[in-house]
Amino acid sequence: MNKNFIITIGRQLGSGGRSIANLLAEHYSITAYDRKVIEMAAQESGLSTEFFENADEKKWHGFFHAIFSNRAAANALGSNENYLSNDALFKMQSDTIRDLAERESCIFVGRCADYILREHPRHINIFFTADLADRVRRVAQEKGITEAKALELIEKTDHSRADYYNYYSGKTWGAAESYDLCINTSHLGIEGTAEMLKNYIESRIKS
Repeated sequence: MNKNFIITIGRQLGSGGRSIANLLAEHYSITAYDRKVIEMAAQESGLSTEFFENADEKKWHGFFHAIFSNRAAANALGSNENYLSNDALFKMQSDTIRDLAERESCIFVGRCADYILREHPRHINIFFTADLADRVRRVAQEKGITEAKALELIEKTDHSRADYYNYYSGKTWGAAESYDLCINTSHLGIEGTAEMLKNYIESRIKS
């Protein structure tokens, strides 16, 4: 039996999900994969990362938009072949995620990893939210932008993530029934939330 354990993280922008993933990865001496998955999928497929980035959850403003983005990317790269469908790119990325999960314990941030690894026997699926004021303040500080711009970015990014997740998983992004655990990081903060999760994770992976 595969003894690797997998943590998958969904998150609203500004909730601190990536920071918590990094803290947990450091604690368990494992890797937290985010954009690295795109780079690995591109390397394994022999395609440019631009193809994957245009179909990524951060830029996914709807299915048809993503299709045209990939067509534009293909034209920009001077490809004589038909543009790749988003589903084909998703499958390549999914194969990379499954291969990593088979080889090692790790954390995946976003990218529908909870759906892709839904049959993994030691898989913990977590979603992070936070109070909007905290999210706006965090994004504004991290990006060096005004709070008004931060709010605009939050709304746009969360919409893209929801479209991407709902399309590929058939579930509802951010809804409690889609996850094992949903947490508001405003209550305990980033480090406090990570500490609390250690007990939960360890109880799950020992079962």
